[in-house]
Amino acid sequence: MLEICIGAYKIGPNHPPFIVAEISGNHNGSLDRALEIVKVAKDAGAHAVKLQTYTADTITLDVREGDFCIRDEKSLWNGRNLYELYQEAYTPWEWHQPIFDYAKKLGLVAFSTPFDETAVDFLEKLNVPCYKIASLEIVDLPLIKKVAATGKPLIISVGVSSLAEIHDAVAVAREVGNKDIILLKCTSAYPAKPKDCHLRTIPHLASCFNTLVGLSDHTLGFGVPIASVALGACLIEKHLTLSRSDGGVDSGFSTEPDEFKILVEESRKAWESLGQICYLASDSEKTTLSHRPSLFFVQDLPPGTIVQPSHIRTVRPNSGLPPKEHDKVVGLQLKEAVKKGTPVKWDLFK
Repeated sequence: MLEICIGAYKIGPNHPPFIVAEISGNHNGSLDRALEIVKVAKDAGAHAVKLQTYTADTITLDVREGDFCIRDEKSLWNGRNLYELYQEAYTPWEWHQPIFDYAKKLGLVAFSTPFDETAVDFLEKLNVPCYKIASLEIVDLPLIKKVAATGKPLIISVGVSSLAEIHDAVAVAREVGNKDIILLKCTSAYPAKPKDCHLRTIPHLASCFNTLVGLSDHTLGFGVPIASVALGACLIEKHLTLSRSDGGVDSGFSTEPDEFKILVEESRKAWESLGQICYLASDSEKTTLSHRPSLFFVQDLPPGTIVQPSHIRTVRPNSGLPPKEHDKVVGLQLKEAVKKGTPVKWDLFK
């Protein structure tokens, strides 16, 4: 069975879901706030925190017109210029070291999403344990090749991707010898609607590419990530903020600390509930078996009585013969007296 190690954690079907808190732009321009998000991620039970490594200049061009402006009434960023948006959202590179150091001090895995090759070179100097490829960058095969060549586990988000594009990305990673790949089902809408998540894709991805599969979730609430665990998701990534009311570029689809804690707890319960194929009573159910119905005498009867249907009933508990023996018991002769409430047993008859 597939299994990948990231830091001290093993990821795969035999392990609880690996929960990643995405900080992204929720630092709102403050290193102290970023560090506080790391702290609440730990307190909420996250296993990892993730940054995004880019600058406005590495991810786009300083052009304030045309396609460099967002024109989508459904978008949280409608009307924003890409360059200005990324200037606001990016995590300064000089913050990465203190954020990673603090995360490691708390026992969290810390890694990032690079958006160009200079970001990969930078993150390698920080010795990150793994990398994530953002859903829109899945078509940047040179970037994927460079990341995969580090030999570290590669998490690839597949939002808005075709099967062919996913195939190309996985193939490039494997061509350079990287076999530790986790694909993330993702709906690249912010926030995403549950009806648009199509989680049945998760086992299909696993089957098509023989990889572990997880979920990058942008919905509000817990229904979608919990359902993803039932379908095989072994990693869940969700944006974390201190408070949505504080605002910020990602606040509208981010999870607050108390909510994140619920996500961690409930996703683990969902994983535990999967168990294995089993039809026998578990240890916790065995006492319940005593309450099954069985055959009992419902009146006092003398020896030699020929049992009639009115003499016996199916009632709880299960001390007597199974109800299926009812018709076999009727017509038999008692060899000794019985009292009301005596369980029907074969040795009572001649």
